[in-house]
Amino acid sequence: MTQDGKNGLTYAQAGVDIDAGNALVERIKPAAARTKRSGVASALGGFGGLFDLKATGFSDPVLVAATDGVGTKLRIAIDTGHVDGVGIDLVAMCVNDLVCQGAEPLFFLDYFATGKLEVEQAARIVEGIAAGCVASGCALLGGETAEMPGMYPAGDFDLAGFAVGAMERGTALPDGVAADDAILGLASDGVHSNGYSLVRRVVEASGLDWDAACPWGAGTLGAALLTPTRLYVKAALAAIAAGGVHGFAHITGGGLTENLPRVLPEGLGAEIDLNSWTLPPVFGWLAAQGGIAEAEMLKTFNAGIGMTVVVDAAQETAVTAALEAEGQSVMRIGTVTAGQGVSYSGRLL
Repeated sequence: MTQDGKNGLTYAQAGVDIDAGNALVERIKPAAARTKRSGVASALGGFGGLFDLKATGFSDPVLVAATDGVGTKLRIAIDTGHVDGVGIDLVAMCVNDLVCQGAEPLFFLDYFATGKLEVEQAARIVEGIAAGCVASGCALLGGETAEMPGMYPAGDFDLAGFAVGAMERGTALPDGVAADDAILGLASDGVHSNGYSLVRRVVEASGLDWDAACPWGAGTLGAALLTPTRLYVKAALAAIAAGGVHGFAHITGGGLTENLPRVLPEGLGAEIDLNSWTLPPVFGWLAAQGGIAEAEMLKTFNAGIGMTVVVDAAQETAVTAALEAEGQSVMRIGTVTAGQGVSYSGRLL
């Protein structure tokens, strides 16, 4: 009690449960430990994560950093309770960007914010983050769990991720992109983590609920739309090692139309053959239900191509083999040309 005899308020009564936060840290320690790699010099629980760059074997490293989120795909995860995959999405959106610069991801940090911390839900999310880190060869070095009552409605949460990688000085990509280079496309695993504001609008107009049967495949509609973003890190690093890679473009918001030009020098464009791959059925369903034009599909979604690789045509076979050995589905989708921007031939829809 206070000196005047009244019961004093506690932080828990204000909506913040420190004990729950401590329980979460203990719960996720084994998942974080599975992500340990060369360079990790601390465990979870400190005020900061320690990383020894010398232990990674780089001789003259340049650090590369990236940050991102999952976007409104989180709304589907929250509404359905299927939160296990969004951690993989979070990692993928950061590390797939890093490798486009030619960098090897080294470590990852996450930021998880919610109105009331539910330990089981949060642990499932962080365990997904750890799984994404393991698959990308980077360490989950630390993170922040913020319980902020009054900031988020019941059950809601938000995620952000931060990745740091390294490359040897002078090896940054894109580099050497030239006319007649081959453009390879790596298959996506569905919608990935961009365009979900439009996805949700289409689903709403369709009259279907998240637990309705998926119109184009097995399981529920919600579960199908929560398929995690594909991780391209190990395949991209193998392609670089094979030689002849001039650039990568992660196909996120803006689609092929906006992202591919980011790796093309002034005066060069790309010609893409839309007949060179089969549009995954999720995109066909979205286009049909929403009456979405082909140009809009190509500017909003990955349309089945989650990463592009610009490679010297003489090395195309070797790079394709390296990518396929890492489990990627690879298609020759186009060519670098003189000009500007992306032009299309064939039909997507």
